Amino acid sequence: IPQSHYPSFNYSMLDMVLMGTTAHTPGFSSPGREQIQIAEEAMEQLGIIHLRNRGYTQVSGGERQLALIARAVAQKATVLIMDEPASNLDYGNQLRVIEEVRKLTGSGYTIIESTHNPDQAFISADKILALKNGRVIADGPPKEVINKELIEKLYGVKVDIVSAADDKMRFCVPSHLLL
Repeated sequence: IPQSHYPSFNYSMLDMVLMGTTAHTPGFSSPGREQIQIAEEAMEQLGIIHLRNRGYTQVSGGERQLALIARAVAQKATVLIMDEPASNLDYGNQLRVIEEVRKLTGSGYTIIESTHNPDQAFISADKILALKNGRVIADGPPKEVINKELIEKLYGVKVDIVSAADDKMRFCVPSHLLL
């Protein structure tokens, strides 16, 4: 699942998701009722069924991203590889995409996601693998691995890790803002 997608044609949202079923459609065949049902179920699961007839290029970036995720679900993939699925989205759509991705992991999907945002890793990851210059520099559960030393090593910035909600939520704050 790419971080963004800009097609040449304004397919409907349903058609975009329906494209995920081609792996299970006989060669040179049109999708049938079964494929349409699979696509609609994936859209329902991702909360975008109400957009089924809207043009893909006429919805928000977050809605397009959810369509790409629904397309992978319609493909019946059990492992989803996502390249920064919430990048370039407004805050609300970032949270919607992260929430839907989290729901998928609870439904038995394996999600492999790249992100440059440690706060998203705190929210959605069960395990992280931190890479720098192609080398693994840390791995494990976010609460154990993401610390201010790792963030400085990865990004060259000083942060503090702040806990909230009785340590159920963690996030990075630039150190100079806490003075």
